[in-house]
Amino acid sequence: MPENQDQEIFEERLSAALHETGGRFDADRSALVAGGRARGRRALTRRRAGVLGGVAGVALVGVGGAMLLPQGSSDGPDVSVAATATASQPSASATAPAPAPVSGDTILGQLKELLPEGEFSQEDARGSADEPGPYAYLVHDDGRGAAAISVGFARVEPGSAQARQLTRCPDETFTPYDDCSSTRLPDGSLLRLLKGYEYPDKRVDTKYWSADLVTAEGQHVSVGEWNAPAQKGAQVSRAEPPLSAGQLEEVVTAEVWRRVVDAIPKTPKPTEGAPAADVPPAVSGEDVGETLAGLLPEGLDVVKKGDGEDGFTYVVVDDGRGESLVQVNVQYGMDDVAGQLYADGETLPDGTRVAVRQGNGDDRVAGVLMWTADTLRPGKDGFRVVISVFNNGAAHAEPSRGTPALTVDQLREMALSPEWDGLR
Repeated sequence: MPENQDQEIFEERLSAALHETGGRFDADRSALVAGGRARGRRALTRRRAGVLGGVAGVALVGVGGAMLLPQGSSDGPDVSVAATATASQPSASATAPAPAPVSGDTILGQLKELLPEGEFSQEDARGSADEPGPYAYLVHDDGRGAAAISVGFARVEPGSAQARQLTRCPDETFTPYDDCSSTRLPDGSLLRLLKGYEYPDKRVDTKYWSADLVTAEGQHVSVGEWNAPAQKGAQVSRAEPPLSAGQLEEVVTAEVWRRVVDAIPKTPKPTEGAPAADVPPAVSGEDVGETLAGLLPEGLDVVKKGDGEDGFTYVVVDDGRGESLVQVNVQYGMDDVAGQLYADGETLPDGTRVAVRQGNGDDRVAGVLMWTADTLRPGKDGFRVVISVFNNGAAHAEPSRGTPALTVDQLREMALSPEWDGLR
């Protein structure tokens, strides 16, 4: 990932994967294993601190999408990281024999058998032994319009934060959708069915419906479908994707897919005595939220709160003149990029770096403003607090007021508050 923050342009989706990011971002796969956890955490926080609307601030990430990865072919379909990456793995018996590999042709054939009758084209697939992981992709036409459909596989740690993110409904503040359900099946698996959009800002009419299954054993199966013959850059061919929610559930829960996940080669465990990764500490999202709430100026009604995740949360406030989104990111390990983040800022007598920015909040929505106060405390821990405010109440929404509910001076005072030092 580039070290220059101004080159990191990310959209509001995450997730543990980030569907909106597009097919031109090459994921750091080593961040998915224990030895790369530090890089992974920094990558996540830097995405939130990327450029949104040309302003270096905090770009929020909603849960519920998947980051797209290129297949290595300029003309091939994009596939999601959920469909390609082998994520952190649950423990398994060291003596258990490795299952036989499953070929890409087999996966593709099994997908066809589970789909309604129709014509197939633009087929592509990888097997369980192929890098970066197994998946299948095709275009299906049932006579009512061609539609892209994909299936992908990964392992996740059962009960982990990643498993929860994959199966919980996203926050509509950042990821609008038409319908979503998250349920636990009788066998203990978690299933999420989501009817959403390819782009959170709905710049085009492409719909993206998905089903994510995480079993009690940590097998992750993801099925996605579009109402167009490609994820991006293709005209909508039908009003809705071809599979109903019930059909999506039937496809994603097919027993055959669990054998595909089991056949993915396991990443070797680190040898005993290997040096531990230098993982920056995580700040509780709940603690971040409590600190933010205590610093809000009087006269603001909090109309919505984010659930919060490590180092991040948000609130939507209203002073009687319209809703305003306020978000905060608390990060460690950012001292090595201080020269880039605060090149145009100031350094206080105690060594704290400060940068204040005002600009557009979303280039695709006219009139959205984003004001940011970005601070870095002195010390080797690289402790950074960034607070941003918008003149709308949700990402990609139309402006709800002329200017944000907080002034730049108020943002600066909040970001520099000694209350944040209690989280160090």
